[in-house]
Amino acid sequence: MLNVHRLTILRELARRGTLAEVARVLNYSPSAVSHQLARLEKEAGVPLLEPVGRGVKLTDAARLLVARTDEVLTVLDRAEAELAASSPRVSGTLRVTAFHSALASILPTALTLVRARHPELQVEVFHREIGPAFDGLAAHLYDLVIGDQWPDEPDPVRPGMERQELFTDPLLLVTPSDWPGPEPLSTLAEAPWAIDPEYLPGGRWVRRMLGDAGIVPKVLCDTDDPLLQAHLVRTGHAVAVIPSLLVGTFLDQTRAQALPGSPARLLYTAVREGQTGHPAVRAFRAALASAARRESPEI
Repeated sequence: MLNVHRLTILRELARRGTLAEVARVLNYSPSAVSHQLARLEKEAGVPLLEPVGRGVKLTDAARLLVARTDEVLTVLDRAEAELAASSPRVSGTLRVTAFHSALASILPTALTLVRARHPELQVEVFHREIGPAFDGLAAHLYDLVIGDQWPDEPDPVRPGMERQELFTDPLLLVTPSDWPGPEPLSTLAEAPWAIDPEYLPGGRWVRRMLGDAGIVPKVLCDTDDPLLQAHLVRTGHAVAVIPSLLVGTFLDQTRAQALPGSPARLLYTAVREGQTGHPAVRAFRAALASAARRESPEI
């Protein structure tokens, strides 16, 4: 019988193209990936890989297997969800990925609520950016992604996944409290900025927004950590665009104001379609919605 986990590795090879990239995504060594694929080939009884230079490519038989793997995994997800729903208690382990500001704000409240409501449910949390988070969700490394979508950025949720919106989170211009204000963007052309890296959606959006205002930002600190950005503003070293989710303790001794047009990012959760009815997913989403109502400035 074909091993489902090895089918997943073959599917990742079809997506990634190289054994090294599969190993990176799945947190394996390349030799371990090769070993698992060799065992799958033995189970299948037909060649699945062909050498090409220093790499490999999938055979026609392998591509047939990959075409069916998503169907198999969705059915297994649904079967797992149905079995879990037959129990009167919500239990097991739920693997959740989240980004910085969610980790620092709504997630702790959600974890407290889950512990009180469902003491037999264990939640494991992984800090991942949006690309690796969805890679891991597709590869069954994680069960739920807490994500954010910035203005004018493409929807990162992939086919075969289900998205549930949490709330919109206004984006604020934050300056040190002893600076004169409010500050129109035009006066900040020479200011030092703390900004997300350009390869992240937030970093791309802030640079576009400033560019539309005729500003090429002088970047003091290129960091994906909004708490570090907030600290640099608080200590008088930089200005930044920071989500309102962090207003409060993290932005004391700063001045926050709305940006032109009142832009906002959208927070959501995403799971594989076969897991939408899983009791653990539903319980965690309910706790997260309760936490959002407490923490969100929009709710």
